[in-house]
Amino acid sequence: MAKEELIEFEGAVTEVLPDRRFRVRLDNGHVVLAYTAGRMSKARIRTLAGDRVTVEMTPYDLDRGRIIYRHKDERASSAPSSRPQWRRR
Repeated sequence: MAKEELIEFEGAVTEVLPDRRFRVRLDNGHVVLAYTAGRMSKARIRTLAGDRVTVEMTPYDLDRGRIIYRHKDERASSAPSSRPQWRRR
């Protein structure tokens, strides 16, 4: 395995911690400490407890990871939004 190869897992956020960190329970049952990727912060993607996420981890440290994707919730997309989609600056 090369040094640059990363392993991707899917899981659910169980706890929101300070400083953009989260506890994530992976589908295989392991609990890891993960932080939000910079591009998610730049795009202002919010992650809450209960969200399904994809975590990428290095094979050298399987206790920590980086959240690279927040999966869309099917229930949220079907419900009509009460707020306008534009944003005032």
